[in-house]
Amino acid sequence: MNPEIKARLEKETQSHKIVLFMKGNALFPQCGFSARALQLLQPYGEVHTVDVLADPEVRQGIKDFTNWPTIPQVFINGQFVGGSDILMELAERGELADLVAGKSPA
Repeated sequence: MNPEIKARLEKETQSHKIVLFMKGNALFPQCGFSARALQLLQPYGEVHTVDVLADPEVRQGIKDFTNWPTIPQVFINGQFVGGSDILMELAERGELADLVAGKSPA
């Protein structure tokens, strides 16, 4: 991975409580999975979004960074969580709020 991209991704994921690498942006999501992830995260505060469609290096770089093949990708408190399906499962189990608050799941 390009060292500049790696440094950028590390800074992005560490500088914000909730980071969503998505297709599109918060005002205009470009895929249903990205829209669903954003909708699940918004009740917990500001969601810093990164539009992977705007930069092909970031789009591939985030996949390499996490070893996760799909977009969207979510980081909470600097930790990689997964995609929209994992967020949905966490929300359904009532664990997403604790994760955002920095608490360990029950």
